[in-house]
Amino acid sequence: MIGRSEILQMIPHAGAMCLLDEVRDWDENFLSAVSRRYSAPDNPLRRADGTLGMASGIEIAAQAMAVHGRLTAGETGTTRRGFLVGLRDVRFGTPLLDAAGSKMLVEVERLMGDARGASYQFTLSVAGSKILFGRATVLFEVAP
Repeated sequence: MIGRSEILQMIPHAGAMCLLDEVRDWDENFLSAVSRRYSAPDNPLRRADGTLGMASGIEIAAQAMAVHGRLTAGETGTTRRGFLVGLRDVRFGTPLLDAAGSKMLVEVERLMGDARGASYQFTLSVAGSKILFGRATVLFEVAP
């Protein structure tokens, strides 16, 4: 298991903007993580009225993809910033992401990838129910 302090060192999201709490399992093409932070009152993605729109879950999935990219780069691998450039087949199970106190399971699976980018499938679940799923395309920063 990889904890929050280690995650904070892997991705550029700092403080309350890092919405992952732990990585449970990962391999070359898959990562399973947990978020409890998404339901925190200080989540910076909350709207002015305090609600959290379901589209905010895409950011949580993108953070899991970033962690996966860092983990699969290895100790000597080159890490580059990734940019979310496309979404496909995104399905929302509910309009709001507010399930206070509930643990969210975040799963990402790399479908294909190379030095230029990657394609992922992602699923977010709370209490065993899928609340968000889809596919994302990430392009990597070009080295100068």
